[in-house]
Amino acid sequence: MTDKISVLIPEEAVTQRINELADQISKDYEGKQVHIICILKGSIVFSCDLAKRLTVPVTFDFMSVSSYGNETVSSGRVRILKDLDESIQGKDVLIIEDIIDSGRTLSYLKDLLSSRGPASLNICTLLDKPDRRETEVEVKYVGFEIPDKFVVGYGLDYNQLYRNLPYVGVVELN
Repeated sequence: MTDKISVLIPEEAVTQRINELADQISKDYEGKQVHIICILKGSIVFSCDLAKRLTVPVTFDFMSVSSYGNETVSSGRVRILKDLDESIQGKDVLIIEDIIDSGRTLSYLKDLLSSRGPASLNICTLLDKPDRRETEVEVKYVGFEIPDKFVVGYGLDYNQLYRNLPYVGVVELN
């Protein structure tokens, strides 16, 4: 592991923003139960930290999709590696994602999940790279807008490494 990583968003800023997002989501879903769909593997850290701070009842399910493989740029093809375990019919669903760049994956997922009859369907992402957007997708909750850099940490990886960093960093690949 000789990659150089510089801090883009420090741990304290990530924690503060998650608290703010949790407050807003809790207000928006007051009186309801939120069904979180965690998009594996990248959003697991963010999903868990966010869910711990929500004041409304929460249920979880998980999906695993891929458009990257071991590359640093999306291939443009979305593959479902793990689908949901239970129906979302009639549920208030919140998709939790680690990062949105091209928008293709989330656009595909939103269309797919909308067809399954949820009462509501919204997206929350820790990171948004609007400069990379190729497909517009409505994201209700955004942690941070970031520049078009390859980032790791706080669940995001490069070749399965660096997910455990407590901050978001820019990796310079050697």
